[in-house]
Amino acid sequence: MNNLPQPAPIPHEYAIGVDPADIDFMGHVNNASYLKWVQDAVIDHWRSLAPADAVAAHAWIALKHEITYRRPTFLGDDVIATVLLEKVQGARAFYETIIRRGEDVLAEVKSSWCCIDAKTLRPARLAREVIAKFFPEAEAKV
Repeated sequence: MNNLPQPAPIPHEYAIGVDPADIDFMGHVNNASYLKWVQDAVIDHWRSLAPADAVAAHAWIALKHEITYRRPTFLGDDVIATVLLEKVQGARAFYETIIRRGEDVLAEVKSSWCCIDAKTLRPARLAREVIAKFFPEAEAKV
C-alpha cells in the first residue's frame, strides 16, 4: 500500500445559479438538483485544468455520490461549489465537493468517477502529466 502523502489538490470554485425549476414543493432546492450541480462543477473543474487535447479525448461518468445535506438552499441564494480532486487511481477519480452559501455549508459530497475514452467509451487511464495539472506539487516533479 502506498503511504506517501498525497499532494495538495487545487481547489476549484464553481458558481451555481439556483433556478426556479430547482425548487420543490417545500420551497427549497430539491435533492436531485445537488447531483446536477456536482456533476456540472466536477466537469467544469476537469475542463478548466486539463489540457485541451485531454479534454477532447476523455469523458467522465459518475460511479457514486454520497451526499450529506447540512442546510436547505433557496431561490436567490448565492451558492458556490468548491471542488477538490482527492486522488486518481487507474481510470477512477475521487472528488470532494463542498456546496456553500457564504460561510454556511449546505452540502458535502464525496463522489467517484470513471474516466473513459471519448471514442471507444471504455475506461481510460490519464497520463501522469495530465493528473499533475490538478496537483501543483506533483506537476513540479513531472
